[in-house]
Amino acid sequence: MSMSSKLKSWHIVPIVSLLSLANACAHSGTTPVATQGELRQEQPAVEALLKSYEVALNASDAETITGLYAQRGVFMAQHRSAAVGQAAVAQAYREIFSQIDLDITFEFDEVTVVTETLAYARTRSRGKTKVKAAGIVVKEANQELFILSRTDRQSPWRIGRYIFATTQPR
Repeated sequence: MSMSSKLKSWHIVPIVSLLSLANACAHSGTTPVATQGELRQEQPAVEALLKSYEVALNASDAETITGLYAQRGVFMAQHRSAAVGQAAVAQAYREIFSQIDLDITFEFDEVTVVTETLAYARTRSRGKTKVKAAGIVVKEANQELFILSRTDRQSPWRIGRYIFATTQPR
């Protein structure tokens, strides 16, 4: 295995580990603090957060987006270093929005509330991107993984980790 392959695998391990842990917790057979029915009732709140994110993306609203992230949230955009914490997340989105405007729609493939304070969502997005410097509009399509968290049952859901990859190569 080449050094490049090893490095790429290293980045995937934490995500796979977290999702495996989340899945094990969800299906462990132990009595959760919240019932499975109560956890399923949280799914619309998670989807609403991501719809708010979609609206803010389409409005190029970095401040609203930043408020949707947890204090130590992480934004892992393609071809960029990870932005860790709200200040870095805000800066990353401001830089991106200085270069492009988005007109996209999210489709939910999977939304799972694992515990009262942990959820994940797998989505796809499609639409258009206006590249400001070139003055052109191109098709946009991505697949996304969101890991959401909150401090307790009464707190709002926040984006803890977000990563995306294009499915529309240019």
